[in-house]
Amino acid sequence: MRVFLVAALVAMLAPVAADTKYGSGVTLEQPTRIDAILANPEAYVGKTVRVDGVATAVCAHMGCWMAVAPADNPSGTTLRLKVDDGVIVFPVTAKGKRVSAQGVVEVVTGAEAKEAAGEHAQRDPGASKDYQLKATGAIVRGE
Repeated sequence: MRVFLVAALVAMLAPVAADTKYGSGVTLEQPTRIDAILANPEAYVGKTVRVDGVATAVCAHMGCWMAVAPADNPSGTTLRLKVDDGVIVFPVTAKGKRVSAQGVVEVVTGAEAKEAAGEHAQRDPGASKDYQLKATGAIVRGE
């Protein structure tokens, strides 16, 4: 009986990983599937969406972007979340964690597109344009 009580007390006192909010967080209730956005990105350009998934990569220099894959396919094609430099800083510890993010889907062109393509490998190699979510907020689960 004592062992059970001690174990229960230790479990209650153990730190619980909390969700961490970045920027304005997430206010939309319903997520849009990442694979739906990637399958027909032009239909989402200019629209504010919420995506849920798993962080597969995070900018190690400034924390200004994060690659997020569908939770049910973490090794699949990712959607890049980009934030204004210094406004939101994603920690590299977010990699591998569940993420919810909100922002506007946008087309990425020129030098920014080349930079985005080089930053994470899980993009669609056949894509003629790059797309990203200009994130205004995110929640990293269990950080």
